[in-house]
Amino acid sequence: MRTLRLLGACILLVILAACSTGKGRGGYYKDDGPEANPPTNLDSVPDAVPKIEPLASGANKPYTVFGRQYVPDVSGGPYKVQGRASWYGRKFHGASTSNGERYNMYTMTAAHTTLPIPSYVRVTRVTTGKSVVLRINDRGPFHSDRVIDLSYVAAYKLGMLGPGSTDVVVERIMPDEIRNWANQPAPARAVEAIPVTPAAAPAMMPAALAVPGAVAARAVTSAPSSTQASARSTPSNGTPVPAGAMFLQLGAFSDPAKAQALATRVTEQLTAVPGTAVQVDVSASNLHRVRIGPFAGREAALDALASVQSATGMTPSLSLP
Repeated sequence: MRTLRLLGACILLVILAACSTGKGRGGYYKDDGPEANPPTNLDSVPDAVPKIEPLASGANKPYTVFGRQYVPDVSGGPYKVQGRASWYGRKFHGASTSNGERYNMYTMTAAHTTLPIPSYVRVTRVTTGKSVVLRINDRGPFHSDRVIDLSYVAAYKLGMLGPGSTDVVVERIMPDEIRNWANQPAPARAVEAIPVTPAAAPAMMPAALAVPGAVAARAVTSAPSSTQASARSTPSNGTPVPAGAMFLQLGAFSDPAKAQALATRVTEQLTAVPGTAVQVDVSASNLHRVRIGPFAGREAALDALASVQSATGMTPSLSLP
């Protein structure tokens, strides 16, 4: 009996040590964490540089993880949410991300359940005010109390490796800001004020696609989806835009003459497409946007998209008022 008690005590100590080691790594999973000898120059790793990129074809379709369905938000709307961030490291280093790239724990990337892939976000740690700019190229974290999963180096730069998770504000860097990014001094690189919204429940759809195996391997339960706030615009005709309306945007220009030239050309091309009206409006970043609409809502805009693409040879993006 004494031998059995000693054996049981030894087994318990081993289990406790294993759990303690897993927690000490700070990662999302007990068998995750940093490599044995991480690079010594992580402080010099630069933030991601935002740029306009085409959306990945497969990574932005509805998908299901553990019976919960997620709908990526490709409407082009703003996003600003406060919630819990976690990080993932060597367990997935080199694995495929949702858009087919290789996960590199030493680059400034992140995973999100519903933000467009690729897109760019500013992540600010609430307790310190420290911010980093990251590129979204993966899906996750599928956990009910977390809004974003950071790369190892991003977590390092925010000082959250030890705790493993922390409260952050995640704010999407909008296309208008990206277009002006290289031409503006750092203090001016701030998006229009958007209210911070608590994380909401994921959007549901009756049908969904499977997610890549590397993403499913990180799934735990569920994760919050995006909460949108309305953007502001000044329509050229001054007509108020109905609530819930959507536009199809064909371009944005700092030169109003270029915007007007495109609007004129597109108007001529759309003469055979009923229910389409082209307008030029001015965004909060003083860009002149060429847009078609307004449409009654997202579905109406999507219904018109194929006809507009066929008539103009251009692929418009969904745009909020």
